[in-house]
Amino acid sequence: MSTRVAGRPYHHGSLPETLVAHAVQLLDEAGAEAVTVREVARRAGVSPGAPFRHFPDRAALLAAVAEAVAVDFGAAQTEAVASAASVPFRALGTAFVRYALAHPHRLALLRGALFGAERTPALEEGHRAFTRSVTELIVAGQQRGELRQADPELIRIAAQALAYGLSQMFVDDYLDASQADTLINQVVDLFGLGVLAPGSDRRDVN
Repeated sequence: MSTRVAGRPYHHGSLPETLVAHAVQLLDEAGAEAVTVREVARRAGVSPGAPFRHFPDRAALLAAVAEAVAVDFGAAQTEAVASAASVPFRALGTAFVRYALAHPHRLALLRGALFGAERTPALEEGHRAFTRSVTELIVAGQQRGELRQADPELIRIAAQALAYGLSQMFVDDYLDASQADTLINQVVDLFGLGVLAPGSDRRDVN
């Protein structure tokens, strides 16, 4: 499980980051409803009013948490692609589902923040950058002969729909999480029959 945004000790001058880190811990433990300004302040060892110097209300704190989660999610995807033995695009989809399994509350918060009415500029730009990077990864795979010569945008939409849908099915207990690794690989392999070029290695499970 990722610890990039886990709680950290408070040092003078880093209170906003410390508050967000403790809020992420609360999110992981019990979901967004558990994230209150008072409890975050208590865990950070500061007065109940201290967070309001940096976040005007709970919504602002949650927005900052969503931004931190988005950065962590993106780092997990980048790491998966960088360490992929072959077909990085396949590794990206697998990493998406595994992140959702490890951090279901983060996925729920990020979904609401990205597609709700209050998407912040940082989330907006991060979402656009992620979309661009996925499309570029697809184009690069096509140029290497790993992926079929179809519309990269259609491949991206289909892949993200698959990863998101499979993630949600695990999170909602529609699928048995204890069989996650097997099911992820099998489903991604089946998807690969449609987008991988003939002869590409389908067994990259990083």
